Amino acid sequence: QVQLVESGGGLVQPGGSLRLSCAVSGSIFSFNAMGWYRQAPGKQRELVASITRGERTNYADSVRGRFTISRDSDKKTVYLQMDSLRPEDTAVYYCNADGVRRYSWSPSTSNYWGQGTQVTVSS
Repeated sequence: QVQLVESGGGLVQPGGSLRLSCAVSGSIFSFNAMGWYRQAPGKQRELVASITRGERTNYADSVRGRFTISRDSDKKTVYLQMDSLRPEDTAVYYCNADGVRRYSWSPSTSNYWGQGTQVTVSS
């Protein structure tokens, strides 16, 4: 059983920082990419940042230069460092793992989501 366990959300003032963590629980062989998405009330879920197995990163225009995605392959953990936070960053943040292979002998891939963590930016 593969699960994505998120942590690090909370309440922060505008201009502050938070770091989100997403740990992969369970054994996996490889993945194509991991990313962070967010969904604000009344809005669609959107991609915030992603990182590929080769560590190529991609960011939404709204967060580029303020957020940094990284991963620790030994700990099977992906991080999202969020600086200079704005009220419009308020949302539930979800971790995603795409193209996950459980076993070296199986080409089958799956997509996984975490349970979400609330980030609120407010004074």
